[in-house]
Formats: sequence, C-alpha cells, structure tokens
Amino acid sequence: MHLARLIGPELETLLAEEPSAVRALLDEIHPEDIADLVDALDDQRAGQLLAELPVRYAGQVFARLDQERQLELTALMGVARTSRIAVEMEGDDRADFVRALPATVGAALLRELERSNPEVAREVESLARWPESSAGGLMTPEYWAVGPEVTVGDALLEIRRNAEAPEVLDVIYVVDQADHLSGQLTIRDAVIRDPDTPIAQVMRHNVISVPPEMDQEEVARIIGKYDLSCLPVVDAEGRMLGLVTTDDIIDVLREEADEDAQRMGGIRPIEDTYFNVSFGTFILKRAPWVLVLFIGGFLTAMAMEAFDRVLSVVTQIAFYIPMLISAGGNTGSQSSTLIIRSLAVGDVTLRDWWRVLLRELAIGLTLGGILAAVGVTRVLVGGSDLGMAALIGITVTSIVVIGCLIGSMMPLVLHRLGVDPATSSTPFIATIIDVLGVVIYLGLAQWILADVLARAALGLEPSL
Repeated sequence: MHLARLIGPELETLLAEEPSAVRALLDEIHPEDIADLVDALDDQRAGQLLAELPVRYAGQVFARLDQERQLELTALMGVARTSRIAVEMEGDDRADFVRALPATVGAALLRELERSNPEVAREVESLARWPESSAGGLMTPEYWAVGPEVTVGDALLEIRRNAEAPEVLDVIYVVDQADHLSGQLTIRDAVIRDPDTPIAQVMRHNVISVPPEMDQEEVARIIGKYDLSCLPVVDAEGRMLGLVTTDDIIDVLREEADEDAQRMGGIRPIEDTYFNVSFGTFILKRAPWVLVLFIGGFLTAMAMEAFDRVLSVVTQIAFYIPMLISAGGNTGSQSSTLIIRSLAVGDVTLRDWWRVLLRELAIGLTLGGILAAVGVTRVLVGGSDLGMAALIGITVTSIVVIGCLIGSMMPLVLHRLGVDPATSSTPFIATIIDVLGVVIYLGLAQWILADVLARAALGLEPSL
C-alpha cells in the first residue's frame, strides 16, 4: 500500500497519456504491490491498468484482489476479457473466483472458458465441486508427476523443458498409469542422484496425503506438524487430485485466526476489512451476541433479587460483588482461550477431557488460594470480622475453580457437538460465571453469616 501511494499519481498520469509505458514501469514490481495499486484506483482506471499488463501478469494481480473487487472489475471488463485473465490464474484461485461469481455470470464465464480453453473449464468444474474450506477447495491441480520407470535424469530434463507449468517445483510425485500416488522425490534428492537411477529406487514410499473432503484447519495442522511445503490430495482410491501449498495454508491460518478472534470477542465472523464493512453489517454481526449477553445480565440481577434479604441486612456484602465475579470471569476466559488454541493446533483432543478437567481443577484451586489470601487480607485490614473474611476466602476460591472448569470444558463440549469452540466467547463465559458467582457468594453468605442475619431478624444491630 505504501508503494501505491508513492507511484499512484504517476501511474494515473501514464494511464491517461501513455498507457503503453505502464508495462515498463511495472516490469520489476511484485504482483502483490500492483494489486494494492489496483485497489487504490477507481474501477475504470483499474480495468485499464489490467488491460495494459501482460495477460499472465494480469492474472497474478487479479488473483490477489479480494473477491468483492474481482466482482466489480468483472462487471466492468466483461466475461470475454475476464476469461483471458482467469486462464492465467492458479487453479485454486481461479476456482475460488468462479465460485464467488453470481450464478449467471459464473455460467457465462464457464461457457467462454469452454470455448477458448476447454481444459481450464474442466479443471474449474472439477475444483468447484469441493467446499472452499476443504482440502479439495484449496488444492491446485498442477504438480509434477512421473512414472516409477522414469530415470532421475529424464525427470529433471522434463522439468527444465516445462519449468513454468506447475505452481510447485519442490517435489516430484510418482504415479502409475491410473494416477495412483505411490511415492515422491524432492528436487534436492533428485539433483544429487545419478541421472541414470530409476525414480522407483530412490523415491520415498511413505507419502503423507489427505482426502479432498478434509477441513482446511486439519490440513493446516498436518502441514505444520510434518513441516511440509506441499501436501498431496488423493481420492478414496488413492488417485492423486492435486496439491495444497503453504501459501494457501498461510491464508487459511490468517482467516481462521481472524474468525477465532472475532468469535471470542462475541462477534459473528466478518470477512472484509474494518472500513470496507458497512454500518448495517456491523450492527447485524455484533447485535445478536450483545443482546444475548445483555439478557444474560438479567440472570445476575435475578440472582441478586433472590437474596435481597441478605443484601438489605448486611449491605457490606454488596461491596465485594464486582471483585469476586471478575475473578471468576478472568480465570474462565484464560482457560477458554488456552483450550480453544490447543484444540486448533491439535495439542488437546476430546479424549483428553478428563486430563484437562483435573489440571484446571488444580490450577483453579491454586489461583483461587492465591486470590483468597489477598482478599482475606483486604477484608481484615478493612476492619471486618473472621466470618466475613471466611466468606470472601471460600467464595473467591469456589468462583475461580468454577471459572477454570467452565472455561475449559465448554470449548470441548462445543467441539464435540460440531460447533466452532471459539463460539464460547470471552463475554459469554464471563456472563455465565457472573451468574454462578453471585449465587455462590450470596448463598455462602446466607450460610456463613446465619447468626448475623438472625440478629437482624430480632431487630438487633448486625455486626461484622
């Protein structure tokens, strides 16, 4: 974006006065920077810029635009011109683009592709049948594959002849005549081998692969776990369909991190940038959770009303309510965040629920003990008696333990139900613990301070 601001004015002048000079100006600039420039231009000049770029380069730029901008420029350029650019995009990016188009425009673009480039049209239809958030939706169908009888030297020679074809040049995959994946060889290993050695003698047979239906989060976890630069996608019969590459996984991780952060803040996921989201969309995305949490606050008020006799007799009890329930909300939010993250990276599974329960119980008791010690000291220094100090100490410990248990178990329960664990947002956890905290605190007060309440019932002055 900084580059767009620097050369944007000069670029607009060139587009108006000497469009052919644009190619020379942008020859050494990365397509991502040009995508920033396109975003900074109005639709007319953006379309003009794409028209002046070499078609292959224009495809790389177009693929880096967000979907809304792609749709705007498609409407401006028309199906025929857009199809020429789409042909130069990577297979997975092209499929995502066609999937995002309105049905009539997408059908028209496919018809144009079938006329001009039938192979690309078939590839789009093949990739578009998989969900966008699955391995099949992420994969590119372009990869290097050879038969097991080919020698290392012949494989490298073929790569040199067609080096620009596939997206990934890190790995040579070995397939049979029916495209069943049987092994792989890295380019590094191929370079250091004797050129006359058959691929079958030096390839790795244990190839890590995934089915096309696998969710993108699990694909990202596998790539990270095994430090892979690319991951083959195979069907149920073991036939190779394509590759998921690390650049796609980086996008996935960013999207998932954004979604989780928004859900944990009590916001339904927003895909666009802050200033590109309309006011109405923000209200629709934020209002439901705010309303639910506001209604949840009524439960806290109802719990306090149920103990109005305790509060009216011993008004000092009310002073400590904010301190106590915030302790539970804070520790519950900590536990929830840790477990959501551990589920996302695979450190914790549903089978570990009892281990999580025991650990969070121990953590809750320890943290509760620490906070109880501080709270009891504060009460005693303030001049209250041992009864009030005991009430605060027991309540703090109980609320913190419950906060840790609820915060850690709720993501696991939601995961078991097939719901995104991040839905157990920080505000939601805090609201639940607020209600339970008030009930615990005032219930214990009614029990521990029974003699004080009895004195008040007889008309005697309660003392703490």
